[in-house]
Amino acid sequence: MWDRGLNWAAVALVGAFGLLWLGVVLFAATATSGWLRVVQTVFSLGLICWAVRKSLTLLVPAR
Repeated sequence: MWDRGLNWAAVALVGAFGLLWLGVVLFAATATSGWLRVVQTVFSLGLICWAVRKSLTLLVPAR
């Protein structure tokens, strides 16, 4: 029971961090070069996609 709750907490933290990172890159980091903003955007989207994929695997019962 604790493991499942901790898994959900970890997924939620990674997803929230990815969204926060994306917001900072898009709206606050205006002095950063364009290619670095692209790399950081891809990284944050990767974190968000991982969190969505992991949450879907947690929703599907194990066989």
